[in-house]
Amino acid sequence: MDVKIVNRSRHPLPAYGTPLSAGMDLRAHLDKPITLKPLERRLVPTGLYMELPEGFEAQIRPRSGLALKKGISVANSPGTIDADYRGEIGIILINLSDVSFVINNGERICQMVINKVEKVSWTQVASLEDSERGAGGFGHTGSQ
Repeated sequence: MDVKIVNRSRHPLPAYGTPLSAGMDLRAHLDKPITLKPLERRLVPTGLYMELPEGFEAQIRPRSGLALKKGISVANSPGTIDADYRGEIGIILINLSDVSFVINNGERICQMVINKVEKVSWTQVASLEDSERGAGGFGHTGSQ
């Protein structure tokens, strides 16, 4: 799939790290480093603008290495970029650790996955068919 993209950063375009990768790393586009204090969240610019085809979205997800090693995550994970959005891609990062974290220009801060989106139409009914699970919710299958 071809996607139109404008890159106003000095960094390479997002790319897949391996042939079977689902996500592409996005990089911070900063004039100066940002320090994220513990539990602080910040909108981090990428310098990227894109035009997704109708019927697709981009999901923004944490990088597993940053989450595990540094406690850095995407606050609204997964963040959604709709096909009709044309503004700069900004990433809401949060520091879930107990120490400050410095984000430098060009640092890989998250990953982006492009997904197909299906539209639904609702059929309002008075009741739903039974299922084996029924109304069982959180933890209903036990701890084993």
